Amino acid sequence: MAVRKFKPVTPGQRHKIIGTFEDITASVPEKSLVRGKHSTGGRNNTGKMTVRYIGGGHKRKYRFIDFKREKDGVPAIVKTIEYDPNRSARIALLFYADGEKRYIIAPNGLEVGAKLLSGAEAAPEVGNALPLANIPVGTVVHNIELRPGQGAKMVRSAGNFAQLTSREGSYCVIKLPSGETRKILSACKATVGVVGNADHALEQSGKAGRSRWLGRRPRNRGVVMNPHDHPMGGGEGRQSGGHPRSRKGLYAKGLKTRAPKKHSNKYIIARASK
Repeated sequence: MAVRKFKPVTPGQRHKIIGTFEDITASVPEKSLVRGKHSTGGRNNTGKMTVRYIGGGHKRKYRFIDFKREKDGVPAIVKTIEYDPNRSARIALLFYADGEKRYIIAPNGLEVGAKLLSGAEAAPEVGNALPLANIPVGTVVHNIELRPGQGAKMVRSAGNFAQLTSREGSYCVIKLPSGETRKILSACKATVGVVGNADHALEQSGKAGRSRWLGRRPRNRGVVMNPHDHPMGGGEGRQSGGHPRSRKGLYAKGLKTRAPKKHSNKYIIARASK
C-alpha cells in the first residue's frame, strides 16, 4: 500500500494525498454478505437532531465482518482483498472448505490465495486466529476479544497492532496501541499480524468536499458563537474563549472520563501514555 501526491493543478489537489488502492483485487462486494445501510443525519427516531455536524454523504452498503472467527479447524482461502467504506482497514473475502464465505479484516501481508485457519491448532501465522494462550510471547496481534466468544473488540483500525508481552496465570498481558498495558483472558482469541492499509494515516483530503462525501458537515467552533449559544462564545475582538468547555459547560480537557469504579479497572496494569 502506498499513497499518491497530486500536482497542484487545482486548489483541491494542492494538498491532496490518497491511497493507491493497488492492493484491492475486486470492485464489487460479495452479494450475500452485504446489506443496505441507513444514515440518520444525526436525527433520532422522532426526527430531532441529537448529533450535530452529520448529514449527506455517499450511500454505503454494510459488509458483514466475521470478528468471531469461530469456524475452528476449517481451512479457508483468501479470494479477494476489497475496499470497505465503513472502516479504515481493507477486508478480505474468505472461501471456506465447506463452501461458506466470510469477510475478515485484512492484515498486512495477506495476499490472494493464502490459506488461513482459526482455532487452537492453527499456526501463529499472519491472518490465523487462535487463543492468546497458543500465541508465542512477543507476537504482534490485532482483532482481540475481551471475553471468550464475544468477537474482536480491540485493535481493528488500519495500521494498528498490539503486542503480547507476558503471561500471568490464566491471563495474558497485552500492550495496546494507546500504550495501555492490560490483562486479557488467555482463552480470548486474537488474529496474528498487523492490520493492513497502514498508510491510511498519511492521507489528506485536500478539500472540504471530500469531508462532505463522508457525511461530515461543517463544524463551527464555540469561540465564534454568541454567549447564549456556547459558554466560550462572545467577547470583543478575538477573545480566547476561556477554558475549553463543552456546550453544556463541562470542561472539555483535563478531566478524567473513565468511571472510577469500572469493573475492568483491575485488569489495567499501566494507563495509556499521554
